[in-house]
Amino acid sequence: MSGSTVTRAQLAEAVYQQVGLSRNESAELVESILQEVSDSLSEGDTVKISSFGSFQVRQKGGRVGRNPKTGEEVPIDPRRVLVFRASHVLKDAINEGLLGRPARG
Repeated sequence: MSGSTVTRAQLAEAVYQQVGLSRNESAELVESILQEVSDSLSEGDTVKISSFGSFQVRQKGGRVGRNPKTGEEVPIDPRRVLVFRASHVLKDAINEGLLGRPARG
């Protein structure tokens, strides 16, 4: 079903089911991977996962925005944003419905 969210617990359960580690080891592995990705992105590195996609931190410059309700101009400070770019393999799998499992409900 569209609109559902995958949680850390569900990722850990999938590792437990498919890899055969204990539930605690599976949770620790998922947590370790997510921490490594977070740390790398915090340092400004790009994280590329083959056949999945890449995560990159980009710097956005400051600009003047406008409050849509009042029309008042508001300064928007420079900031870093996280960008995900899906691989062609992932895009094709999504568009063809070939992710290898039925939709969750």
